[in-house]
Amino acid sequence: MADGPMAIASAPASIGNVGVGFDVLGLAFDAARDRVTAVREAVAGVRLGTVSGLAASLPAAPDSNTALAAAQALLGATGAEFGVRLSIDKGVPLSAGMGGSAASAVAAAAAVNALLPAPLEIADLLPFALAGERVSCDPPPWDNVVAALFGGLVLVAREEPGQVHRLPVPKDVVSLLFHPPVKTETSAARKMLRAEVPLRTAVEHSRRLAAFVAGCATGDAELIRAGLEDILVEPQRAPLLPALAPVKAAALGAGALGCSFSGSGPSVFAWAPAGGADAVAAAMAAAFRTAGLEAVCYRAPVESAGVRLEAALACERAA
Repeated sequence: MADGPMAIASAPASIGNVGVGFDVLGLAFDAARDRVTAVREAVAGVRLGTVSGLAASLPAAPDSNTALAAAQALLGATGAEFGVRLSIDKGVPLSAGMGGSAASAVAAAAAVNALLPAPLEIADLLPFALAGERVSCDPPPWDNVVAALFGGLVLVAREEPGQVHRLPVPKDVVSLLFHPPVKTETSAARKMLRAEVPLRTAVEHSRRLAAFVAGCATGDAELIRAGLEDILVEPQRAPLLPALAPVKAAALGAGALGCSFSGSGPSVFAWAPAGGADAVAAAMAAAFRTAGLEAVCYRAPVESAGVRLEAALACERAA
C-alpha cells in the first residue's frame, strides 16, 4: 500500500485573553508548536495516525479530538472526495492554558487545506479551526484560535459576522510563561465565572483594556503597564492557583509590565522589557519554588509567528 500526497503544518502555543482581554485578545507564543502531518487517502473520512511529543495518546474520534474535528469540518465544507490520516506531534502541553487544543486544530486545518485541489486562504480556515476548538469548549473561545492562526497579537472585534484584526505590539518586550505541574480544563474554568459583575468593575475593566490596546498601538510602555491588569476574570479564577498572587507580585516587583493567567491557567505569563526579562524570569521561578512548584519556563518574542505550512509533498512513498 502507498501513501498519497502529504502536508505538514505547525501552529504555535498562545496566550489567551492576554490578561485584560477576556475572549477578546489572543497572543501567539512561538516557544512551542504542534505539528500535524496530513496524508491523503482514498477512503473518505478522517483517521488518527501516530501521536508523539508531549502526548502518548489522543482520542481517535473526531468528536473528541480538535485536530480531527477541524479536518472533518474542512473536508465536509469543501466537498473533498478523499479522506485524510493525521499524525500529531504535540509540542504544546494540554490543559496548561497555552492553547494546546487550538494549536492542534489550526495546524490540522492548514495541513489538510494544503491537500485540497484549490487550497483556501489562511483567513478562510478560521471557521474550521473553531469547529475543532469546539471539541475542547462549546461555544469555542476565539482568542487562542486566532492567535495560532494569524500570529502576533490579535483582536477579536466581532464574532457575528466574524472580524479579527492584528494589533501592533511594542518593541523590545518579551513574553515569559511559566507552566506549573497543575492542569486546568478550559470548560471547567469558564463555569467558575459569574454571569454578572458590578457596573464599576465593568467600567474599570474597559478602562484597562482600552489603555492596553492604546499602549500597544502607540508603543507606550506606561500605558501598557496601566492596562495590563485583569480585574474581571483573574480574581474569580485565582483559587485555581494559590501561587498566582506571590508569582505576580514577584514579576511586577522585578519590572514586568504585567502578569496574569495565560488563558484559564494554570500557566502564568508576564510581559517584560527585553533587557529585564532575565530578572523577571528569575523572580517568578523563585516565587513558584517558594510555593512548592517547579514550573517550566518558556520565552518568546511578543511578535510571534502563526500557523506555518512546513512541507507539501505530492509524491508517493511506501507505507
